[in-house]
Amino acid sequence: METMKVNGLLYKQLVTNGAACLRANYKIVDALNVFPVPDGDTGTNMRMTIEAGVEEISSCEETSVGAMAKRLSRGMLMGARGNSGVILSQLFRGIYKGLDGLDEVNALELGKAFKMGVTQAYKAVMKPAEGTILTVARESAEYAFKKSNKKTTIEEYFELLIKEARASLERTPDLLPVLKDAGVVDSGGAGYIYVLEGMQKALLGEMIVEENVASTIGNVKANHNFNAHSVLEYGYCTEFILQLQHSKVKIATFDETVIKDFLETIGDSIVCFKDEDIVKVHVHTKEPGVVLNHCQQWGEYITIKIENMSVQHNESEEVQELCDCPECVAIRELQERKKYAVVAVASGDGLVETFKAMGVDYIVSGGQSMNPSAEDFVKGFDLINAENIIVFPNNSNIMLTAKQAAKYYDKANILVANSKSLAQGYSALTMLDVSSGDSEQIMAEIDDVIKNVTTGLITYSIRDAELDGIEIHKDDYIGICNSKMVSSEKTKADALKVMLEKTDLSEKEIVTIIYGADVTEEEVEEIREYIESTYDNLEVDVIEGKQDVYSYILSIE
Repeated sequence: METMKVNGLLYKQLVTNGAACLRANYKIVDALNVFPVPDGDTGTNMRMTIEAGVEEISSCEETSVGAMAKRLSRGMLMGARGNSGVILSQLFRGIYKGLDGLDEVNALELGKAFKMGVTQAYKAVMKPAEGTILTVARESAEYAFKKSNKKTTIEEYFELLIKEARASLERTPDLLPVLKDAGVVDSGGAGYIYVLEGMQKALLGEMIVEENVASTIGNVKANHNFNAHSVLEYGYCTEFILQLQHSKVKIATFDETVIKDFLETIGDSIVCFKDEDIVKVHVHTKEPGVVLNHCQQWGEYITIKIENMSVQHNESEEVQELCDCPECVAIRELQERKKYAVVAVASGDGLVETFKAMGVDYIVSGGQSMNPSAEDFVKGFDLINAENIIVFPNNSNIMLTAKQAAKYYDKANILVANSKSLAQGYSALTMLDVSSGDSEQIMAEIDDVIKNVTTGLITYSIRDAELDGIEIHKDDYIGICNSKMVSSEKTKADALKVMLEKTDLSEKEIVTIIYGADVTEEEVEEIREYIESTYDNLEVDVIEGKQDVYSYILSIE
């Protein structure tokens, strides 16, 4: 079968299958990590980014390829996670710009759109590096476009695109020495190819069916405090989107007030609005089943979310979460608008509590191996009543996501600090002073603090490798100083000691040790005593971070 045109419905099918293909292979992409540490998350970030776009178009039946691409782009934009996810979202944003206003496209027009995607993605990265997903996307798009003409089928176009993408991926180690040293190809480029392969499979009639769908029951915390003896004090936060049905109601004249009036008799914190042929509802009620049964007389449900607020309340001490109910939002809006507020990314109960105590207004949960989305940041921005919001991403792989969220947020002035590690973020927060009211000066002072911070990390190796002249064996504890591998030892303590020996500490004064969930108090006390006895110039501070992945995070300044 030859396909000469792509319309909105076919584009949806292609992208949906592309997402399914990446979902089936994302762990392979995660494993293509330069550092042999248990935090590979490129595949995860790309998967979650494109899945956010697919979810956005799941109920869309637009036949216009431009309209469908616009919806997809919006979903990916808000769901983008990590540098690779942001770049992928920008690729598809550029593709949307190339398809905008078009009902259907041929291979040549689609090729032009892919080239626009590359241009958009390069613009999104401050210092684009070759040997990455950018290179794979650029070289494949240029090659396929050059080889296409008006008679080229869509199947032939994807054959050209994927052929060159694979060749480009194999060349990435020649462009980035760090890839060659690690013996891997670029992970972002590999993830992108899985998306393209899934799109190609859809053209050939090979739809990817998921065999293992995670159960939502597995996401419930085993240690929650709501049990067989508990009383449902707070009810259920109930949200749904109702698709009005012509067979049940006259959609054009339907007034959602009838739903609001009913909800007022059974719950509170009500939000209910109609958008063309759908109605979005939020209500707090002890009888969600009654609500759903009642509203089904007018349509059918697209999405449903029901959460036990008593469970959420009992766990509120563990998770930093401003209530987003309309009543609470309204109360915050009535309060005096703060001049400055702070949003910070953190993981580990100890670090979260430390950041709260330091005056952080909102914690975005995340870090290594669990990068937050742009929408996670926007949610935090929305819940803060402030003119200026300073954001500490605290991870180099979250920086682009934070900046993307800031770029598209217009309700406050978003200032993204250049904190690329938790150590940098912690040090900058200890010195944060907004009393001047001068945003430019405040950010310059933050930057000065960050530049003076040396970041040390201790974790374990998941494979044999040789990096930066260090021979590493699987299960060794490794020391990383300012993104450079400096030690590989059999114990956490030895890895940390060697790392300190190889670090210039002559002009440093303070070392803050943030220890993780796998470190005992005895172990950290041993490290404290070692540093104090070995380095007379260093003052030691200790924080129980309880973070995963990294046994020790050191902020040295």
